[in-house]
Amino acid sequence: MTRILHIDSSARPGRSDQKQHGSHSRRLSAKFIEHWLAKRPETEIIYRDVGANPPSPVTGDWVHAAFTKPEDREEWMRRTLRESDQLVDELLAADIIVAGVPMYNFGMPSQMKAWVDNIVRVGRTFGFDRTRGDIPYWPMVTGNKSIVALSSRGDHGYGPDGRIAHLNFVEGGLFTPLQYIGITDQFGAAIEYDEFADERTEASIHAAEQEVIGIVDQLLAKHRDVKVA
Repeated sequence: MTRILHIDSSARPGRSDQKQHGSHSRRLSAKFIEHWLAKRPETEIIYRDVGANPPSPVTGDWVHAAFTKPEDREEWMRRTLRESDQLVDELLAADIIVAGVPMYNFGMPSQMKAWVDNIVRVGRTFGFDRTRGDIPYWPMVTGNKSIVALSSRGDHGYGPDGRIAHLNFVEGGLFTPLQYIGITDQFGAAIEYDEFADERTEASIHAAEQEVIGIVDQLLAKHRDVKVA
């Protein structure tokens, strides 16, 4: 059975198609799940709302605990890493990660960055060994996992080859660390013109929703080993 890890990180509650001033990124991630479940209703969905319930940020104690061998960890270290362990377990159990990630000041929300920092874990999602010489790191996440980043932006032109693409640190900020740990199958769609609140916004919403449907169809083919009920 396919498992999808569905993450929302917007500080705005609710979806923009259901609530005034609701979140566009939540709208897109919900659209993905709805379209997927219409085709594969038996899929297991793991939902985590880091926008409403942010993971704890990485601290000095966290780093100390993470870089201590599991067999040498004291009880306080295990407690410190408990939340991170749960987040990593959810990631490793998933075949597809669908993340609603709005643009805040050119990058991802701090809540989403906290999630990234908690799942990039030495010994769990990447390896480290000084005896390997100049390249002591290697990815540890295996399997046919896919990441889908669904974003929203106030301005326009942040996409590839866009007029201000160089100011977009959302997709790169998410895709780069996930590629580093071994998740290289990457997709994205975004709503733009949010601050314009006119026909361009509506056109961008429609285009992004159609793009999401297209991504779902691509991933249904990639994960076609799952039988449709």
